[in-house]
Amino acid sequence: MSLKSFQNTLLRIRHNKAFELFVISVIIASALLVGVKTYDVSSTMHKITVYLDWFITVFFIIEIAIRFSTEENKKRFFHDFWNLFDTIIVAVSLIPIENTDMALIARLVRVFRVLRMISFIPELRILLTSLIKAMPQLGYVMLLMFIIFYIYAAIGSTLFEDINPDLWGDITISLLTLFRVMTFEDWTDVMYETMAVYPMSWVYYLTFIFFTAFAFLNMVIGIVVNVMEEEHRKARFEKELALNEEHASEQEDKMDDILKELRYLRAKLDEK
Repeated sequence: MSLKSFQNTLLRIRHNKAFELFVISVIIASALLVGVKTYDVSSTMHKITVYLDWFITVFFIIEIAIRFSTEENKKRFFHDFWNLFDTIIVAVSLIPIENTDMALIARLVRVFRVLRMISFIPELRILLTSLIKAMPQLGYVMLLMFIIFYIYAAIGSTLFEDINPDLWGDITISLLTLFRVMTFEDWTDVMYETMAVYPMSWVYYLTFIFFTAFAFLNMVIGIVVNVMEEEHRKARFEKELALNEEHASEQEDKMDDILKELRYLRAKLDEK
């Protein structure tokens, strides 16, 4: 088998759906294996988990090797964040997990192996990328939300401190109380307590909930959705571009085969 045909075989394995599903299954199994080790198990079960852990590690090494060997531009393989992330996780997983000073780090890294699922599922990559790209815009929303929180905390501390110092004693405690109100954690108990002294204090709570739980939440959702739509468009464009390049490569291979056949026929004719 020539080197090119071997690389083509590895390329078909890499893009095979069954292989991708098997990799995802191994990632899930590695996460479950970490969970099993948190229980008190028998010595036999412990040995099984050790063998399974080494199998998973070896399989991940082979999978990374397949991806690297089928990369056209190997110098740029580690320029991709997910390739670099997967390689680091697999490399650190080689640290012996039993009876070493690095055992704790090795166990923690094995927990993070479940994050490799993100690199294999495009939808998860789009979600994470969208969230990261939305952070600058979300930062301004969070800043505006903090301003609203601070104003309402100052008002609440001024008006309600004598009613319940445990909830409104100072501005920091008031901020925690308002966070409780925003998350709807028994917020009506807080409201009814202040309404016993200030009957119109319900306006304070309802306006705060409207600004934070409704208005700002919709802002955050709108920003993330817009970024996700852009990422989906970008992903579709890159997929179409890859398909076009693959089609062009197939056409070139066919032309090469045709040229080889023509050269062969010409050589035969010349012999006659």
